[in-house]
Amino acid sequence: MRCERVLGIEGTAWSLSAAIVGWDKVHAEASNPYIPEKGGIHPMAAAQHHSTYVGEVIRNVLDSGVDFDGVAFSQGPGLGPCLRTVATAARALSLAYDVPLIGVNHCVAHIEVGRWQTGCRDPVTLYVSGANSQVLAFRAGKYRIFGETLDIGVGNALDKFGRFLGLQHPGGPKIEALAREGKNYIPLPYVVKGMDLSFSGLMSAAKEASALHSREDVCFSLQENAFAMLVEVTERAMAHTGKDECLIAGGVGANSRLQSMLGEMCKARGARFYAPPRKYFGDNGSMIAYTGLLQLKHGMTISVEDSAVNTCFRPDDVEIPWL
Repeated sequence: MRCERVLGIEGTAWSLSAAIVGWDKVHAEASNPYIPEKGGIHPMAAAQHHSTYVGEVIRNVLDSGVDFDGVAFSQGPGLGPCLRTVATAARALSLAYDVPLIGVNHCVAHIEVGRWQTGCRDPVTLYVSGANSQVLAFRAGKYRIFGETLDIGVGNALDKFGRFLGLQHPGGPKIEALAREGKNYIPLPYVVKGMDLSFSGLMSAAKEASALHSREDVCFSLQENAFAMLVEVTERAMAHTGKDECLIAGGVGANSRLQSMLGEMCKARGARFYAPPRKYFGDNGSMIAYTGLLQLKHGMTISVEDSAVNTCFRPDDVEIPWL
Protein backbone atom coordinates (compact mmCIF):
# COMPACT_ATOMS: atom_id res chain seq x y z
CA MET A 1 0.00 0.00 0.00
CA ARG A 2 1.32 3.46 -0.89
CA CYS A 3 1.79 5.57 2.22
CA GLU A 4 3.88 8.63 1.55
CA ARG A 5 1.87 11.41 3.22
CA VAL A 6 -0.89 11.71 5.81
CA LEU A 7 -3.22 14.56 6.74
CA GLY A 8 -3.42 14.88 10.51
CA ILE A 9 -5.88 16.86 12.63
CA GLU A 10 -5.25 17.72 16.28
CA GLY A 11 -7.93 19.04 18.62
CA THR A 12 -7.78 17.38 22.04
CA ALA A 13 -8.13 20.61 24.01
CA TRP A 14 -7.41 24.26 23.21
CA SER A 15 -5.14 23.73 20.21
CA LEU A 16 -6.76 23.22 16.78
CA SER A 17 -4.24 22.28 14.12
CA ALA A 18 -3.87 20.35 10.87
CA ALA A 19 -0.88 19.29 8.79
CA ILE A 20 0.17 17.11 5.88
CA VAL A 21 3.36 15.22 6.68
CA GLY A 22 5.60 12.93 4.68
CA TRP A 23 8.55 10.84 5.80
CA ASP A 24 11.01 13.63 5.18
CA LYS A 25 9.16 16.86 5.99
CA VAL A 26 6.03 18.78 6.90
CA HIS A 27 4.41 19.74 3.59
CA ALA A 28 1.70 22.02 4.94
CA GLU A 29 0.33 23.08 8.33
CA ALA A 30 -2.21 25.49 9.78
CA SER A 31 -3.62 26.23 13.22
CA ASN A 32 -6.18 28.33 15.08
CA PRO A 33 -5.98 27.85 18.86
CA TYR A 34 -8.77 28.59 21.29
CA ILE A 35 -7.67 31.22 23.81
CA PRO A 36 -10.12 31.89 26.65
CA GLU A 37 -10.49 35.55 27.59
CA LYS A 38 -10.27 34.59 31.25
CA GLY A 39 -10.07 31.44 33.33
CA GLY A 40 -9.14 28.05 31.95
CA ILE A 41 -10.33 25.93 29.05
CA HIS A 42 -14.11 25.54 28.87
CA PRO A 43 -14.72 22.25 26.98
CA MET A 44 -17.92 23.33 25.25
CA ALA A 45 -16.51 26.75 24.33
CA ALA A 46 -13.34 25.12 22.96
CA ALA A 47 -15.43 22.63 20.98
CA GLN A 48 -17.54 25.46 19.55
CA HIS A 49 -14.34 27.24 18.52
CA HIS A 50 -13.08 24.06 16.84
CA SER A 51 -16.38 23.56 15.06
CA THR A 52 -16.30 27.12 13.77
CA TYR A 53 -12.71 27.07 12.50
CA VAL A 54 -11.89 23.44 11.65
CA GLY A 55 -13.06 23.88 8.06
CA GLU A 56 -10.86 26.95 7.60
CA VAL A 57 -7.82 25.25 9.13
CA ILE A 58 -8.22 22.18 6.92
CA ARG A 59 -8.78 24.28 3.79
CA ASN A 60 -5.56 26.17 4.48
CA VAL A 61 -3.71 22.85 4.47
CA LEU A 62 -5.53 21.45 1.43
CA ASP A 63 -4.75 24.62 -0.52
CA SER A 64 -1.14 23.46 -0.62
CA GLY A 65 -2.22 21.01 -3.31
CA VAL A 66 -0.30 18.14 -1.67
CA ASP A 67 -1.94 14.72 -2.01
CA PHE A 68 -2.37 12.48 1.02
CA ASP A 69 -2.89 8.76 1.51
CA GLY A 70 -4.78 8.77 4.80
CA VAL A 71 -6.48 10.98 7.38
CA ALA A 72 -5.35 10.78 11.01
CA PHE A 73 -7.04 12.42 13.99
CA SER A 74 -6.43 12.70 17.72
CA GLN A 75 -8.71 9.95 19.07
CA GLY A 76 -7.82 10.65 22.69
CA PRO A 77 -7.12 11.32 25.47
CA GLY A 78 -8.63 14.77 25.72
CA LEU A 79 -11.80 16.79 26.20
CA GLY A 80 -14.77 14.86 24.82
CA PRO A 81 -16.52 17.72 22.97
CA CYS A 82 -13.26 18.77 21.30
CA LEU A 83 -12.30 15.23 20.33
CA ARG A 84 -15.71 14.57 18.79
CA THR A 85 -15.55 17.74 16.68
CA VAL A 86 -12.18 16.79 15.18
CA ALA A 87 -13.19 13.15 14.71
CA THR A 88 -16.26 14.21 12.73
CA ALA A 89 -14.10 16.29 10.40
CA ALA A 90 -11.65 13.41 9.92
CA ARG A 91 -14.40 10.93 9.10
CA ALA A 92 -15.84 13.30 6.51
CA LEU A 93 -12.45 13.76 4.85
CA SER A 94 -11.75 10.01 4.84
CA LEU A 95 -15.04 9.35 3.08
CA ALA A 96 -14.79 12.31 0.70
CA TYR A 97 -11.25 11.47 -0.46
CA ASP A 98 -11.67 7.68 -0.17
CA VAL A 99 -8.56 7.23 1.97
CA PRO A 100 -8.04 5.24 5.18
CA LEU A 101 -8.97 6.68 8.58
CA ILE A 102 -6.39 6.51 11.37
CA GLY A 103 -7.10 7.06 15.06
CA VAL A 104 -3.99 8.34 16.88
CA ASN A 105 -3.21 8.34 20.59
CA HIS A 106 -2.30 11.91 21.48
CA CYS A 107 0.39 10.89 23.99
CA VAL A 108 2.09 8.49 21.57
CA ALA A 109 2.07 11.25 18.95
CA HIS A 110 4.06 13.54 21.27
CA ILE A 111 6.71 10.84 21.64
CA GLU A 112 6.87 10.01 17.93
CA VAL A 113 7.19 13.61 16.74
CA GLY A 114 9.96 14.03 19.31
CA ARG A 115 11.80 10.94 18.07
CA TRP A 116 11.36 12.08 14.47
CA GLN A 117 12.61 15.60 15.05
CA THR A 118 15.56 14.73 17.31
CA GLY A 119 16.75 11.44 15.85
CA CYS A 120 16.75 9.61 19.18
CA ARG A 121 15.98 5.91 18.91
CA ASP A 122 14.88 4.34 22.20
CA PRO A 123 14.49 6.97 24.90
CA VAL A 124 12.89 7.22 28.28
CA THR A 125 10.36 9.97 27.62
CA LEU A 126 9.18 12.54 30.11
CA TYR A 127 5.81 13.60 28.71
CA VAL A 128 4.48 16.66 30.51
CA SER A 129 1.46 18.66 29.38
CA GLY A 130 -1.65 20.24 30.85
CA ALA A 131 -3.52 17.07 31.72
CA ASN A 132 -0.71 14.51 31.52
CA SER A 133 2.53 13.89 33.36
CA GLN A 134 4.04 10.51 32.55
CA VAL A 135 7.41 8.79 32.27
CA LEU A 136 7.34 6.22 29.48
CA ALA A 137 9.71 3.82 27.75
CA PHE A 138 9.30 1.18 25.05
CA ARG A 139 9.26 -2.40 26.27
CA ALA A 140 7.63 -5.55 24.91
CA GLY A 141 5.77 -3.93 22.04
CA LYS A 142 4.28 -0.89 23.80
CA TYR A 143 5.19 2.36 25.49
CA ARG A 144 5.00 1.35 29.15
CA ILE A 145 4.25 3.92 31.83
CA PHE A 146 6.88 3.78 34.57
CA GLY A 147 5.47 6.69 36.57
CA GLU A 148 2.69 9.25 36.32
CA THR A 149 0.73 11.86 38.22
CA LEU A 150 -1.82 10.59 40.71
CA ASP A 151 -4.01 13.71 40.51
CA ILE A 152 -3.43 16.58 38.08
CA GLY A 153 -0.83 17.12 35.37
CA VAL A 154 2.03 19.51 36.08
CA GLY A 155 0.73 21.79 33.32
CA ASN A 156 -2.67 22.03 34.96
CA ALA A 157 -1.00 22.79 38.28
CA LEU A 158 0.98 25.64 36.71
CA ASP A 159 -2.07 26.96 34.86
CA LYS A 160 -4.23 26.86 37.99
CA PHE A 161 -1.60 28.72 39.95
CA GLY A 162 -1.27 31.17 37.09
CA ARG A 163 -4.99 31.90 37.22
CA PHE A 164 -4.66 32.41 40.99
CA LEU A 165 -2.08 35.10 40.22
CA GLY A 166 -4.38 36.66 37.62
CA LEU A 167 -2.34 35.50 34.60
CA GLN A 168 -4.09 34.68 31.32
CA HIS A 169 -4.11 31.10 30.03
CA PRO A 170 -1.74 29.42 29.43
CA GLY A 171 -0.04 30.26 32.71
CA GLY A 172 3.06 28.08 32.35
CA PRO A 173 5.16 30.41 30.17
CA LYS A 174 4.26 33.41 32.32
CA ILE A 175 5.23 31.53 35.50
CA GLU A 176 8.52 30.60 33.83
CA ALA A 177 9.22 34.27 33.17
CA LEU A 178 8.40 35.24 36.76
CA ALA A 179 10.54 32.37 38.09
CA ARG A 180 13.60 33.78 36.34
CA GLU A 181 13.28 36.81 38.62
CA GLY A 182 12.97 34.74 41.79
CA LYS A 183 15.92 34.82 44.20
CA ASN A 184 14.82 32.95 47.32
CA TYR A 185 13.76 29.31 47.59
CA ILE A 186 10.64 28.70 49.69
CA PRO A 187 10.19 25.15 51.06
CA LEU A 188 7.17 23.52 49.42
CA PRO A 189 5.80 19.94 49.43
CA TYR A 190 7.87 17.42 47.47
CA VAL A 191 5.52 14.56 46.65
CA VAL A 192 7.03 11.49 44.96
CA LYS A 193 5.35 8.21 45.84
CA GLY A 194 7.49 5.40 44.47
CA MET A 195 7.47 6.17 40.75
CA ASP A 196 4.36 8.35 40.84
CA LEU A 197 3.85 12.04 41.57
CA SER A 198 1.25 14.40 43.00
CA PHE A 199 0.96 18.11 42.19
CA SER A 200 -2.30 19.28 43.78
CA GLY A 201 -0.84 19.74 47.28
CA LEU A 202 2.19 21.55 45.86
CA MET A 203 -0.09 23.96 43.99
CA SER A 204 -2.18 24.63 47.13
CA ALA A 205 0.95 25.26 49.19
CA ALA A 206 2.21 27.71 46.55
CA LYS A 207 -1.06 29.64 46.84
CA GLU A 208 -0.66 29.86 50.61
CA ALA A 209 2.97 30.96 50.25
CA SER A 210 1.88 33.82 47.99
CA ALA A 211 0.45 35.61 51.00
CA LEU A 212 3.90 35.86 52.59
CA HIS A 213 6.37 35.96 49.70
CA SER A 214 6.84 37.68 46.35
CA ARG A 215 5.22 35.96 43.42
CA GLU A 216 8.61 35.74 41.71
CA ASP A 217 10.03 33.71 44.61
CA VAL A 218 6.92 31.51 44.78
CA CYS A 219 7.02 30.83 41.02
CA PHE A 220 10.73 30.00 41.28
CA SER A 221 10.13 27.61 44.18
CA LEU A 222 7.10 26.00 42.55
CA GLN A 223 9.08 25.24 39.40
CA GLU A 224 12.12 23.95 41.28
CA ASN A 225 10.03 21.52 43.34
CA ALA A 226 7.78 20.29 40.53
CA PHE A 227 10.63 19.83 38.08
CA ALA A 228 12.92 18.11 40.61
CA MET A 229 10.12 15.60 41.21
CA LEU A 230 9.82 14.94 37.48
CA VAL A 231 13.57 14.59 36.98
CA GLU A 232 13.87 12.16 39.91
CA VAL A 233 11.27 9.79 38.49
CA THR A 234 12.74 10.09 34.99
CA GLU A 235 16.22 9.22 36.24
CA ARG A 236 14.89 6.23 38.18
CA ALA A 237 13.16 4.97 35.02
CA MET A 238 16.42 5.30 33.09
CA ALA A 239 18.25 3.32 35.77
CA HIS A 240 15.55 0.65 35.76
CA THR A 241 15.44 0.22 31.99
CA GLY A 242 19.14 0.73 31.32
CA LYS A 243 18.37 3.21 28.54
CA ASP A 244 20.84 6.00 27.80
CA GLU A 245 18.55 8.44 25.97
CA CYS A 246 16.06 10.88 27.50
CA LEU A 247 13.43 12.71 25.47
CA ILE A 248 11.28 15.60 26.72
CA ALA A 249 7.82 15.95 25.16
CA GLY A 250 4.59 17.88 25.72
CA GLY A 251 3.82 21.55 26.20
CA VAL A 252 5.52 21.93 29.59
CA GLY A 253 8.66 20.45 28.02
CA ALA A 254 9.34 23.79 26.35
CA ASN A 255 10.29 25.20 29.76
CA SER A 256 14.00 26.04 29.65
CA ARG A 257 14.53 25.32 33.36
CA LEU A 258 13.06 21.82 33.08
CA GLN A 259 15.24 21.15 30.03
CA SER A 260 18.31 22.37 31.92
CA MET A 261 17.60 20.09 34.88
CA LEU A 262 17.07 17.06 32.65
CA GLY A 263 20.23 17.90 30.72
CA GLU A 264 22.26 18.05 33.94
CA MET A 265 20.85 14.71 35.08
CA CYS A 266 21.67 13.06 31.75
CA LYS A 267 25.20 14.49 31.74
CA ALA A 268 25.81 13.05 35.20
CA ARG A 269 24.62 9.64 33.97
CA GLY A 270 26.58 9.72 30.72
CA ALA A 271 23.27 9.72 28.82
CA ARG A 272 22.02 11.87 25.93
CA PHE A 273 19.23 14.39 26.33
CA TYR A 274 16.94 15.28 23.42
CA ALA A 275 14.49 18.16 22.99
CA PRO A 276 12.64 18.78 19.70
CA PRO A 277 12.23 22.25 18.16
CA ARG A 278 9.94 24.44 20.24
CA LYS A 279 7.04 24.30 17.75
CA TYR A 280 6.66 20.56 18.36
CA PHE A 281 6.22 20.74 22.14
CA GLY A 282 2.66 22.05 22.09
CA ASP A 283 -0.21 20.10 20.55
CA ASN A 284 0.11 20.21 16.76
CA GLY A 285 -1.28 18.58 13.64
CA SER A 286 2.18 17.47 12.49
CA MET A 287 2.56 15.04 15.38
CA ILE A 288 -0.81 13.44 14.58
CA ALA A 289 0.02 13.25 10.87
CA TYR A 290 3.47 11.72 11.41
CA THR A 291 2.20 9.11 13.88
CA GLY A 292 -0.65 8.41 11.46
CA LEU A 293 1.97 7.81 8.77
CA LEU A 294 3.69 5.22 10.97
CA GLN A 295 0.37 3.53 11.73
CA LEU A 296 -0.72 3.54 8.08
CA LYS A 297 2.51 1.84 7.05
CA HIS A 298 1.74 -0.94 9.52
CA GLY A 299 -1.93 -1.32 8.60
CA MET A 300 -3.28 0.34 11.76
CA THR A 301 -6.41 1.92 10.29
CA ILE A 302 -10.00 1.96 11.56
CA SER A 303 -13.46 2.01 10.07
CA VAL A 304 -15.80 4.94 10.57
CA GLU A 305 -17.98 2.67 12.70
CA ASP A 306 -15.07 1.93 15.05
CA SER A 307 -13.76 5.49 15.26
CA ALA A 308 -15.39 6.62 18.50
CA VAL A 309 -13.18 8.92 20.55
CA ASN A 310 -11.70 7.81 23.87
CA THR A 311 -11.25 10.56 26.46
CA CYS A 312 -9.14 8.21 28.63
CA PHE A 313 -7.05 6.64 25.82
CA ARG A 314 -3.84 5.50 27.53
CA PRO A 315 -0.59 5.23 25.58
CA ASP A 316 0.11 1.76 26.96
CA ASP A 317 -3.02 0.54 25.18
CA VAL A 318 -1.36 1.11 21.78
CA GLU A 319 0.71 -1.48 19.94
CA ILE A 320 3.97 0.00 18.59
CA PRO A 321 5.05 -2.30 15.73
CA TRP A 322 7.50 0.21 14.18
CA LEU A 323 10.05 -0.15 17.01
